[in-house]
Amino acid sequence: MAKLSFLHYLRSLTPTLSVSVMAADPMHLELDLKKLNGTGVELLHFDIMDGMFCPEITAGASLVKKVKTKLIKDVHLMVEKPQHKIRQFVQAGADIITVHYEACPVDIHAVLQEIKSLKNVNDVNRLVVAGDAINPGTPVEQLKSVLDIADMITILAVNPGWENQTFLKSTAKKIETAIDLINKSERDILMCVDGGITLENIVDVSHMAPDIVVAGKAVFDGKNPADSAKYILNVLKKGKNKAI
Repeated sequence: MAKLSFLHYLRSLTPTLSVSVMAADPMHLELDLKKLNGTGVELLHFDIMDGMFCPEITAGASLVKKVKTKLIKDVHLMVEKPQHKIRQFVQAGADIITVHYEACPVDIHAVLQEIKSLKNVNDVNRLVVAGDAINPGTPVEQLKSVLDIADMITILAVNPGWENQTFLKSTAKKIETAIDLINKSERDILMCVDGGITLENIVDVSHMAPDIVVAGKAVFDGKNPADSAKYILNVLKKGKNKAI
């Protein structure tokens, strides 16, 4: 699948859900992921934190590689100097790599360019999708510098690496502004929102019109991950139909 057709495929899925593997039970990871079978989930999100860019430490490229799945591996690098780690995550099977503007503000354009130049080990005929993320404290306008090259942008609705946070109200305006910037760029760039997603606020979030919503605890903290995933996807699809 060529790069362009892969992006078209991702677009055809939207609005959709990327489920965070970090919220699953690490002792029964394979079992938890099997619960997503038949739900319509096609993206699996990996939150990679190094304890320096943000306070939490999660996992590395070895986890991305060890997780055997047909789902699209959506890797979010919340790490310092991500340009030094990109290749190992690509070799581990990342289909999408998102880096943070704050981690490499001067080099962000070059970092995204490098991601887009790499072959995808899951399909040698396609490249890796390149994403740029911004934290709540970063102005959306900083995204202007990457709109000519980014395949996806991510607005964080919480500060990365801190527990017990809720979806920031300011996120709605940031998403609106980001979508306006994307439209003005005249490029097809995926719009993602990540953090603080719950079964209680997903309807409101769907009205913000993101292409991809990242959720972990909202899926795995309940009694039935499959039902939770299907509920979120259903809400997102209904929101799209209403918009049409």
